[in-house]
Amino acid sequence: MEGKKEGGLAILERLVRELRSPQGCPWDRVQKKNDLGRYLLNEAYEVIEAIESNSPTDLREELGDLLFQIVFLSVLADEEGEFTLDEVVSQVAEKMVRRHPHVFGQEKVEGVEGVKKNWERIKGEEGKPILNGIPKSLPALRRAQEVTKRAAQVGFDWPDVTGVLAKVEEEFGELKQAMEKGDERRVRAEMGDLLFACVNLARMLRVEAEEALNETTKRFIGRFSYIENKLKERRKGFEDVTLEEMDAIWEEAKDVLS
Repeated sequence: MEGKKEGGLAILERLVRELRSPQGCPWDRVQKKNDLGRYLLNEAYEVIEAIESNSPTDLREELGDLLFQIVFLSVLADEEGEFTLDEVVSQVAEKMVRRHPHVFGQEKVEGVEGVKKNWERIKGEEGKPILNGIPKSLPALRRAQEVTKRAAQVGFDWPDVTGVLAKVEEEFGELKQAMEKGDERRVRAEMGDLLFACVNLARMLRVEAEEALNETTKRFIGRFSYIENKLKERRKGFEDVTLEEMDAIWEEAKDVLS
């Protein structure tokens, strides 16, 4: 009788344990949780880039790299007697069942918004604060948008976009005042308030602030690279042209790269 085939996660867990063994890899043996936390973040960003590239091959590879870090962290925790990989899998499965009573129970909800409200209600019943669990390591724009979204889900929000626009204008005015007074500490605070208000505006307009800024940055890089390449074609450097000349090439880049 053939033995039971080992599953994917079990294969990966066994591999990590072998790497951590006395006969394994010196580098893997000395890794700590904080080390893996940095790698985990990098791998998560690479997964996002693979999604944006629309390449199934790249996405499969990057998901594997991310999964490896998760399994590695679970093995470290197991070595320290904290929890096992099986417990990680079981806990998240139980949580998903508990938070989907409309699928795994008898509860009825209306549409996507109903699911979201029910999700937050169940989280509240679990005794977790509304803003609990938003990672501090998230990019600042994404973290701010998640904070405002969760606050809005319990009614702490403007009734419409008009109020947010007014808030953006108010914060911009306060930033100008701080600049006029030369108060660097207040300028920093008011700049943060203005950015936060803009993130709130993005949320109200159903725009992901992080993605919008990344797209703008990508456009800037493309247009600036166009200027650089054009100057090389003319055998010139940035020091050889005026700002007006660079602006003219920039406008050309907007047409060519649009």
